[in-house]
Amino acid sequence: MNIVISSGHGKYVRGASGYLDEVDEARRVVEKVAELLRAGGVSVDTFHDDVSKTQNENLHRIVDYHNSRERELDVSVHFNCNQTTSKPVGTECLYVTQADLSADVADAIAAAGGLIDRGPKKRTDLYFLNNTEEAAILIETCFVDSSADADAYRTHFNEICEAIAKAVSGDESLGPSPEPPPEDALLQVNGRCSWFGGPNDTGVSPSEGLAFIYSYDQRPDLFLAQQPPGTTGLARRLNPDVFYVACRWDYGVTSKEMLADKATQALVRVGDREFLAWPADWGPNQNTGRVADISPGLMAALGIETDDMVEVIYPAAQPQPAPEPEPATVSITTTGPVTLIVNGQTIA
Repeated sequence: MNIVISSGHGKYVRGASGYLDEVDEARRVVEKVAELLRAGGVSVDTFHDDVSKTQNENLHRIVDYHNSRERELDVSVHFNCNQTTSKPVGTECLYVTQADLSADVADAIAAAGGLIDRGPKKRTDLYFLNNTEEAAILIETCFVDSSADADAYRTHFNEICEAIAKAVSGDESLGPSPEPPPEDALLQVNGRCSWFGGPNDTGVSPSEGLAFIYSYDQRPDLFLAQQPPGTTGLARRLNPDVFYVACRWDYGVTSKEMLADKATQALVRVGDREFLAWPADWGPNQNTGRVADISPGLMAALGIETDDMVEVIYPAAQPQPAPEPEPATVSITTTGPVTLIVNGQTIA
């Protein structure tokens, strides 16, 4: 497959700006997507306009480049704008003939980035879509004037680029190879998560307990000192500031006794942020499509929200103790000059 992918606007013909700069970010997306596509065996040409001084010249230069290449698909990467807001606005993909592909791309970006899916939008007034000679789409990645969109984009940049690469190529295997689990890992999962536990978790009943911790005295470090009013169950007594996690544990591999033991924790990771967390319950239900539930405090520390991606490894690798230094031996010769020898080395 051959694809040409370009960034919208240009070095001297700037696009939208706000919490993000459209030209700068579109170039980042283009190059990352191209890197992933090439790694998967897709032939890709990229283009950024560093020459044009007017919008008309810029549009013609971009389309002329696309039409000069042998390819099956033309992709233009843009960022949207409307009005400054803290609310999420979302992603969309524009087309003239490629409705299905545009829907796939918008869905994929929204899922990967935690963005609102504005879906495919047919546009017959755009020079790029009207004048490229092959199948073409124009991606509006997110809104530069929405702080919520900008935060989601920054957090999930790699995932968004992977989603675009997979959608435009139709190859779900594209993307970096997952790191192999540690040799002593009994569970490793990657996927979406939510939060659970504590006084504000009305998704569980006031009397609901936990799967393998049966009393406050068994693990007081996980709980609030006082039972929240109107509740009797341990699930609502969990301290939301403590880092804990629930996964669909296989009790034949990780026994209830092992999971409840304070000696071993799980590692919960998002990008370059990772924290240790105590196993506290079994879940979430498989029908949710999620792989883990974590404490509200851990979710905040990771900088994520419900349905964002996490990795959980259990047990977390235990740090190796530093070797103890060998005891020093001292020899002193008392006849003649005094000689001090430490570990076989002459000091004085």
